Amino acid sequence: MRDADLLVVNVGELVTLAGPSGPRRGAAARDLSAVKGGAVAVVGERIAAAGPERDVLAAFRPARPDAVLDARRSTVTPGLVDPHTHAVFARTREAEFAMRVEGRTYEEIAEAGGGIRSSVRDLRAADEDRLLAVGRANLDRALAHGTTTVEIKSGYGLSLEAELKSLRVARRLSAEHAVDVVPTFLGAHEFPDEWRADREGYVRLVAEEMVPEVARQRLARFCDVFCEEGVFTVEQSRRILLAGKSHGLAPKLHADELHASGGAELAAAVGAVSADHLVCVSDRGIEGLAAAGVVAVLLPGTTLSLGSTRYAPARKLVDAGVPVALATDMNPGSSMTESMQIVMSLASMMLRLTPAEALTAATVNAAHAVRAGAEAGSLEPGKLADVVVWEVDDHRAIPYHYGVNLVRSVVKRGRVVPSGGASIS
Repeated sequence: MRDADLLVVNVGELVTLAGPSGPRRGAAARDLSAVKGGAVAVVGERIAAAGPERDVLAAFRPARPDAVLDARRSTVTPGLVDPHTHAVFARTREAEFAMRVEGRTYEEIAEAGGGIRSSVRDLRAADEDRLLAVGRANLDRALAHGTTTVEIKSGYGLSLEAELKSLRVARRLSAEHAVDVVPTFLGAHEFPDEWRADREGYVRLVAEEMVPEVARQRLARFCDVFCEEGVFTVEQSRRILLAGKSHGLAPKLHADELHASGGAELAAAVGAVSADHLVCVSDRGIEGLAAAGVVAVLLPGTTLSLGSTRYAPARKLVDAGVPVALATDMNPGSSMTESMQIVMSLASMMLRLTPAEALTAATVNAAHAVRAGAEAGSLEPGKLADVVVWEVDDHRAIPYHYGVNLVRSVVKRGRVVPSGGASIS
């Protein structure tokens, strides 16, 4: 019998999501590999066993009297993974929220000097400590709501130094906070004011100067582009993504959010890890995503926050064999939420994903959307011990009981997170 540094016992429903090594497609997304009367054994930072309690306790004993977490017959799942956020920013934009409520569109607010360009001005003026404090608070709230891995994009700097500053803050957060941070370079988020009259010049700056320097300093794993009408064209996006690829930054895209602009087709063509938003994706784009195995990251919180009634065609994507993930799109302008729980609720209510599909999309598929599937997203031996104990006894209650935090306990890398989600690193 081995000593366990932590035993999670008395689990009513243990959702392991154990299974194939890749993202789940089609009917496989509804298979949670759930166990009634389960337990989890943790050694160090990693899962040593997850399965029926009698089997786990026959092989493991607590290393210390306090090395036992009683789940009280509730549901236990992997830690949630948020694969699309903009969590490093200087200031929130609630004034723009009020403008949207009064009827102003996203494009109108942007043309009036708001939107992404407003956050650019704020971030450029802020020092790293200010950005770190905001980012830490965002991650604290995400962790308290059950999210244990977060992707953070840059994209509010739009100059070489400001983009590097954002990514340095993301690296500091990854080192100092309990949540694991996956960094993405998004220098092509918008055209900054000083380059709006020379868009091709800015594309060259991103592709020829920013990308190589980000890669040289090893500040990001991915290169993302906002491919959309009025922002970066398909050809501009292709050039930037291929530049990123040549420097070891895997491609991702903001695709087809506001118009069917060809972003999904481009994602398939360049072998992107994910294509995100996809509200207006074409049938041809869906076929391309399925054939290329690109993960579709859907952001229903953004649709809700923008006051739109058109959501991404999740059922069509699932039925076509596209692996679907969910994310908050946490950002100060169009989706100010850190809760993957509310996103799962929206996914079931508005996207018509089943509770099982929503949970898969928020865990194992979300992990694959940031190439973290070998470490996170399921409760399997060898993976990080990222575990959520919920205040419910059935996984279907997580999206059903919406608007409140249903987390009882979070375990991150084998350690129980203090109440409130504060950093434990």
